[in-house]
Amino acid sequence: MFKRLFYCILVLAALLALPFCLRPEKAAGAVNSGNPDKVVVVSAHNKAMRDEYVTAFKKYYLEKFNREVEIDFRSPGGTSDIARYIPDRFEAEFRRYFESDPANGKWKKEYARFSDASLDRKGADPELVSVRKKFLNSNVGIGIDVFAGGGTFEHSRMAQRGFAVDGKVKERHPEYFEHFPMSFGGDNICDPQGRYYGVVLSTFGICCNLDRLKEMGGKLPQTWRELGDIRFYNKISVADPSKSGSANKCFEILIQQEMAEAKTFAEGWYNGLAVCRRIFANARSVTDSASKVVRDVATGDAACGMAIDTYALSEAAWVRSRFDGVDHLAYITPRGGTAVSADPVQILRGAPNRVVAERFVDFLLSKEGQMLHAFKPGTPGGPVLHALNRPPVRKELYDKKYEEFYFQKGYNPYRSGADFTYRPKLTGRYYSLLRALLKCTMLDTEEELKSAWQAIIAAGGPEKVPEAMRYFNAIPFTYDEAAEAAAKLRSARSGAELAAIYRSWSEFSRNNLRKAREIALKSVSGVAK
Repeated sequence: MFKRLFYCILVLAALLALPFCLRPEKAAGAVNSGNPDKVVVVSAHNKAMRDEYVTAFKKYYLEKFNREVEIDFRSPGGTSDIARYIPDRFEAEFRRYFESDPANGKWKKEYARFSDASLDRKGADPELVSVRKKFLNSNVGIGIDVFAGGGTFEHSRMAQRGFAVDGKVKERHPEYFEHFPMSFGGDNICDPQGRYYGVVLSTFGICCNLDRLKEMGGKLPQTWRELGDIRFYNKISVADPSKSGSANKCFEILIQQEMAEAKTFAEGWYNGLAVCRRIFANARSVTDSASKVVRDVATGDAACGMAIDTYALSEAAWVRSRFDGVDHLAYITPRGGTAVSADPVQILRGAPNRVVAERFVDFLLSKEGQMLHAFKPGTPGGPVLHALNRPPVRKELYDKKYEEFYFQKGYNPYRSGADFTYRPKLTGRYYSLLRALLKCTMLDTEEELKSAWQAIIAAGGPEKVPEAMRYFNAIPFTYDEAAEAAAKLRSARSGAELAAIYRSWSEFSRNNLRKAREIALKSVSGVAK
């Protein structure tokens, strides 16, 4: 009986000990073992990228500082969602801070403009300027240390509004800046005031399904303009620019190229929007995410799509691996229309874990962090499981000695974007305006747009019906009137007032598209007779 009892106790002890035996080993020698440092990061990065960040940063942190660390990722949605989430949180926290001091008086609804960068200019309302200064001189935070990923547009906006602060990387690591430029092709890679730092580069181009194009004659498009050709009718995939910042950037670059090649900026603005309209008219699908475009192309649902390099190249590599190394997808950088943009990282005001946040930013810009983004899984310095397929900002990693480790042999954004110079003064200030304009005049009028385009194609194409095309390409305001249109959007006092402006643009386009269809159909009828 005692023997049986002994064995029962032994089995019970083994069961109790099992969880402790299977528990992951603590980092050997870490001085804070069991009580790790922490950094809170808000990002739209996918799970694979987040997992690789965690693994690599933990290793880097232990080796550099002999301490354990955790990354607490927050993902409220895509970059556009984050761009709304951060200001909303700061408004709530600053109001709480403001009201906590009786000397400030009562909060007024006008004070919600505390993050309006226009208050930094001369002639602004002194009362609102005073409120903004209180914010900029405060350490009000939202419980988040770092904003990672997304384009320079959103990071620049966060910086201008006062949500991001100087990360002081140049003070800690001046040697980093010997390896990458502060700006390239007209766009900032790093903010001159240190409020954001580009980690990886992106180009915008055309993802092509080689099998579908072979069926169509084999010719690959080389320019944005070609995506508006009638041969691509119902064969294009694009992302909704009102939901995808990268898609909006694609269209902005397209318009800038047209403006650079036209006699006047006004003519180029008109021509660029005309190309955008044809592309939307050719669209088989409009997705809510830029990453879905390449999937539509990979499955053959679309022959081509407007895409970011990393999505297109990643999908091409995956398809190649599934088909014995045979290429079925290609990524084309449009001739004269490929801008290089950075995906930055920034430290937010009031970061609760400032020291760890600085170390995280340093890691992303270090050679170790850059190799993580650019190299294939399992290679020296590369990720463990998931290829991140992101071109690094560090120029030395494009050297031939790293070619065997690099995710895409021979791909170098610094080369492909050399023939395009982005000029922010031309369209950068109209980035949000452009997003709204494309949605109202091309997405909200999809039925009329496609119907008019079908009639124009039936009539023999745009060259055969110039009068129909004049109505088809009509825009609610010219480039010279864009500043006034943008000001109207900014000054709208309510959602209803804003909706009324959008509705007027949509109705303008609907009426003109219906007229274009009518003229084209008359032409078809005349030919039939």
